[in-house]
Amino acid sequence: MKDLQEATARICELKGSLVAMDALLTALLQHLPDAAQADLSYRFERTAEVARTVMLNAPISETTMSTFERDVGRTRALLASRASSPAP
Repeated sequence: MKDLQEATARICELKGSLVAMDALLTALLQHLPDAAQADLSYRFERTAEVARTVMLNAPISETTMSTFERDVGRTRALLASRASSPAP
């Protein structure tokens, strides 16, 4: 039982860390100069494809893969909305 409680606590810690990193990433994307937008989108797509290939060839759960795809899609949408909206 103690191992399960420790694992649950660690998972919760990781979730909190991930949410904090997500908030930082979102803030950075919103602050990004327009000139860097296209380059970042291109590099993100290339890097995501490399990560996808690595995960497809590793013992990764379907939940991990689907979460990765969901978050890549969300980041792609954030980048696209940033590119299409005028600066504040």
